[in-house]
Amino acid sequence: MLLVLLAIATLIYFYWKIIYPHKYWTRKGVPQSKPVFLFGDIWPMIIRKYSAPELVDEFYKIDQNARYCGVYQFLSPGLILRDPELIKEITVKDFDHFVDRRVFVKENVDPVFGRSLLSLDGEKWRNMRAAVSPVFTSSKMKYMFPSISQCGEDFANYFLKQNKDLLELEMKESITKFTNDVIANTVFGFTCNSLENPNNEFYKMGDEVGNMTSMRTRIVFLMNALAPKILSFFKIYLFSPRIYTFFRQVVNENISSREKHGVTRPDMIDLLVKAKNNSLKNEEADDLPEAGFTTVKDTENGKKSRKYQITDEDIVAQALLFFFAGFDSVAGVISYMCYELAVAQDAQEKLRQEVDETREKCGGKISYEELMKMKYMHMAVSETLRKWPTAIASDRVCVKPYTIQPKLPNEKPLHLKVGDTVNIPIYAIQRDPQYFPEPDRFIPERFSEENKSKIVPYTYMSFGTGPRSCIGYRFALLEMKILMYHLISNFEIVPVAKTQIPIRFNPKAVNMTAEKGFWVGLKRRVKV
Repeated sequence: MLLVLLAIATLIYFYWKIIYPHKYWTRKGVPQSKPVFLFGDIWPMIIRKYSAPELVDEFYKIDQNARYCGVYQFLSPGLILRDPELIKEITVKDFDHFVDRRVFVKENVDPVFGRSLLSLDGEKWRNMRAAVSPVFTSSKMKYMFPSISQCGEDFANYFLKQNKDLLELEMKESITKFTNDVIANTVFGFTCNSLENPNNEFYKMGDEVGNMTSMRTRIVFLMNALAPKILSFFKIYLFSPRIYTFFRQVVNENISSREKHGVTRPDMIDLLVKAKNNSLKNEEADDLPEAGFTTVKDTENGKKSRKYQITDEDIVAQALLFFFAGFDSVAGVISYMCYELAVAQDAQEKLRQEVDETREKCGGKISYEELMKMKYMHMAVSETLRKWPTAIASDRVCVKPYTIQPKLPNEKPLHLKVGDTVNIPIYAIQRDPQYFPEPDRFIPERFSEENKSKIVPYTYMSFGTGPRSCIGYRFALLEMKILMYHLISNFEIVPVAKTQIPIRFNPKAVNMTAEKGFWVGLKRRVKV
């Protein structure tokens, strides 16, 4: 009898802990997926049936008539938001209820990356965001423009020196060297030509930081979702300890040298040190041209932030975050743009005409103002970001009880409790044909002056939305435009035998990486 009772108790416990959680959304009357035992809805990605963006697209299609639907990451429920108006309500209008994102790395586990904007939550995030926001104004982008442009010019000149009519390149590998040089220069104040010297320490560190297919990265991502307490107990950092040692040493020596000798440079370390010393001004009210349609509308981040005293360790954390975000993700988007222009030669020809006209207007030396005035460049960049956004999805965590009021006949009030997670399927929404007809085609004209007003608000979120949108979007756009300007000035981008058309995702990666790389040809232009 005792054994029977023990077996019944075990079954009840088993049901309560493993089966019952997968009915969370059903109990609330929300359409949901068919979760796999224990693994929930991420099983197809684990067995490599779907890549991460393809899985997000599958989630989005669970119920195409619903404003939201439910999924499970292992046993944790998440609400997929499908309705643009609801996305606006949660990320902007009612932001105070959804201030936080899922904390990937906690400060008590990873004392460096855990202090970055990506990892902070609540009051700490508010204060840090307010403290570093002045670093990313348009005036600060102009401040760093010459350094970024020089990196783009060096990139094009390296391939011009090969003296070949046609070069076949895997663009991601080459462009990460450009993004590495930009970050080394504009963030840390170091000059390193990674195409000429690929063994420099910055590039080797960046290659390790940005490797989203490595076994370590995949294990850390998996353990964070499955058993974050194990990561916390064993103090398992996101990156290897030597990476933290390297960046802490670089930043601290840089700060010490500058403060001792009174040196200033047009880079982020200089701006962050000024923020630390409370001498950095927020110069948003300038007359500089803005980024255009892709611009994230800055909104208040909830209640008023307190004055926050930035420390040297905070500077290390933000510098490492910029390196992590800028090395791989920006290089990926630029690589996709090279692929798109290689396939869509008509779009490339329009961009080439604008580049040539701008170069002539500038006398061969591009300026920040003239780059920002290039309308077709911005249209092409915006369309690239629509098809290949920097983030596949975004999330918000409910920090105060919230009710989604019913708007459709089959809905009832949906009560979210503290800790519930909502997910914004950016990749899927930007590929939805009801918002973007022929979504798989590369059509920069979607973002022309005549057409951009037709885009439904909150269906284009390549840099996120609301107060927790990407703080570095201006920097990313500037990098993209600068490199494409210098490339198109000197080369035609053409398909080659190795070009995968259409491009497919690598199911082994946790981000949006091409299965067979980004192979294109650079055909040297004959300038008249």
